[in-house]
Amino acid sequence: MPRTEELKKLVLLASLYVSQIIPVHFLLAGLPVIMRQRGMSLDAIGALSLLAVPAMLKFLWSPFIDRYSFKRWGHYRFWIIIFQLLVVGVTVICAGLDIDKNLSIVLVCTFLMAVFCSSQDIATDALAVGLLKPNERSLGNGVQMGGHYLGTIIGGGTMLILLNRLGWTASLLIMALIMLVALIPVLRHKERKPQQEELASLGIKGYFQTLSNFFRHRGTVTWLLILVLYSAGSGMASTMFRPLLSDLGLSLAEIGWLLGIVSCTAGILGAIAASLLIPSLGRKRSLVLFGLLQAIAIATYLLPASGVTNLPTLYLVVISVQILSGAAHTTLYTVMMDKSELATAGTDFTIQASIIFMGVIGASVISGVLAKSIGYQGVFMSAIAISLVSVLVISRNFDNTNNPGSLTRKKASSTSQ
Repeated sequence: MPRTEELKKLVLLASLYVSQIIPVHFLLAGLPVIMRQRGMSLDAIGALSLLAVPAMLKFLWSPFIDRYSFKRWGHYRFWIIIFQLLVVGVTVICAGLDIDKNLSIVLVCTFLMAVFCSSQDIATDALAVGLLKPNERSLGNGVQMGGHYLGTIIGGGTMLILLNRLGWTASLLIMALIMLVALIPVLRHKERKPQQEELASLGIKGYFQTLSNFFRHRGTVTWLLILVLYSAGSGMASTMFRPLLSDLGLSLAEIGWLLGIVSCTAGILGAIAASLLIPSLGRKRSLVLFGLLQAIAIATYLLPASGVTNLPTLYLVVISVQILSGAAHTTLYTVMMDKSELATAGTDFTIQASIIFMGVIGASVISGVLAKSIGYQGVFMSAIAISLVSVLVISRNFDNTNNPGSLTRKKASSTSQ
């Protein structure tokens, strides 16, 4: 494949994955500050966690995105353009609102933005499954993870700086402009002929069939267990690391810099490294290797939990954890693409992503309960144990042969010849 074609794919995916993260992280980081400055209660601010609900439940409407579209625009390309424009439209509406007088409307708009961004993610993941050949998926998912981290830096960091300097209206209009510019690569992209015609002919009755089809493949239950365990350990540990830093006396600025710019930059480096190593290591060995290294990295949380609080050590801890987390999740997402059929890529990939999200949320809740009873060290030890169990399950039960994504890819290739 020509390098220019590969570069076009990566630019397309990068623009989409970065742009879908920016609005949500801007709102999650910016709205709590704005609401608190205006005297809103902590309970009201806590309700912003509902913005995570669409990301958790998006698998429920993913079959409709797989089945229906305006074919002239390209199947998933159509949905990406529509949802991105909806986000832009809602952002512009929010920019014109006085947040002091219309806070309830702003909150409704932000929830709609979360729904549209989650829906765009369904279509983007599905487009990526069809766009990337199996041997390109590690690089593509390195771009995905790197895009998520970069979007977090822009949305949760750069946009807050603009909010402080330029105000609400100007900041949101700039964000809307970024979202529009990010559409340029997908507008120039020509999606190849979709395979959804047979699915669409089944009508609404095929909804549950589409959802259940993913679970019929051999080894699916074991794979879903791996998804939960592989992410739960790091999720549990990182959730409690933030309050630990606060208890150690770090300022909000220090915590923000450490867990923002430094953390996300390290994650980008980890994603890039994994994308280059996975082809030579293979899927299983990559999962095992990065899973083990991630468990070792989580163990470094025990240093600050034991009273080692100098900044160089904290930087070393954060960088090591995030590099390995970026690498581990790049590998995980690569295999998730392998396990997604082309015709139902949106549903298959989204089910897996939602399982991960639910596992992380559950682990985060449990981490708070554990911290109260056994302390930070106990939480981190539990996280290490969960991560090691996931590696054990992978080493004994993981099978990456006869994946539906690989099979449908071969079938599509043979049909086109």
